[in-house]
Amino acid sequence: MSPEAHHGSAARVTEKGDLVRLEFDLWTEIAGKTELLDTTHEELAQKENAKTEGRTWGPRPHEVGGDYFPDAIEKSLIGLAVGDEVEREFAPAEAFGERDPNLIELFSMHQVERLPEMRREDAHLDIGTTLTIEGRRGRVMSLTAARVRVDFNPPFAGRKVRGKFKVIERVTEPAEQALSVIELQYGRSAEFHVEVHEKTLTVKVPDRTKFDIAWMAAKPRVIDRLRTHLHPHTIRVVEEYVTPAPEKKEAPEGEKPSEAPPAEPATPETPAKPKAAKPAHSAPKATMPSDDA
Repeated sequence: MSPEAHHGSAARVTEKGDLVRLEFDLWTEIAGKTELLDTTHEELAQKENAKTEGRTWGPRPHEVGGDYFPDAIEKSLIGLAVGDEVEREFAPAEAFGERDPNLIELFSMHQVERLPEMRREDAHLDIGTTLTIEGRRGRVMSLTAARVRVDFNPPFAGRKVRGKFKVIERVTEPAEQALSVIELQYGRSAEFHVEVHEKTLTVKVPDRTKFDIAWMAAKPRVIDRLRTHLHPHTIRVVEEYVTPAPEKKEAPEGEKPSEAPPAEPATPETPAKPKAAKPAHSAPKATMPSDDA
């Protein structure tokens, strides 16, 4: 916990751009039906049968007034006292917007089948499938053998949103600020190593991130936000590539490692004996003329 959490931090209020640790539960409501949208509490997620695999629970890094939540929700976090818990409700227009009927369009099955994402071996078309058509992402609402109806409205458009928020603490220590920025813009911040020395900020990239396309896309945003929050003179992003040592072959259990036989001492070579010359073929005997000739 930061020092301010022990010295009257509840009196401090958040400002736009502050990095904080935030606890929250976010619900959407439509036609009397309530659905858990996101939470930092594992027990609540399990109770609502929400996806919990691969999630990290507990207070989450957050930039007040940033772009994680819709604008109205982000603005409602400005001025919250650290340590206070508030619950607020937002109309559809303040959250994910009203539903626009003009954003629901009909496409032929032939058009949909020609999309790059539908040509993959694992492609699957069903209600709820997300498609990208002409640069727009939409969800399949209905489909027949010939037609597919796609909704390009935001997923939670037309729904009220109810949220419960609690600012646990402000993040003020430079290295923790850097890790918070990495978590917000990319994730996996626990795997990064950060050092701050005077005006130099060093970020060591973990092995599995080095070749991650998502990291390559996020890196410019990470650097931009690090400059905004920490104002370093230099940012060093370190990627180390160590050549692994060749593996030694292990002998089967119960056998001693085979050893090369000792080399025999060198001896002077004995000159080879000359091979005996083959006798020359004898000339054919002369045939004496017979008396009958």
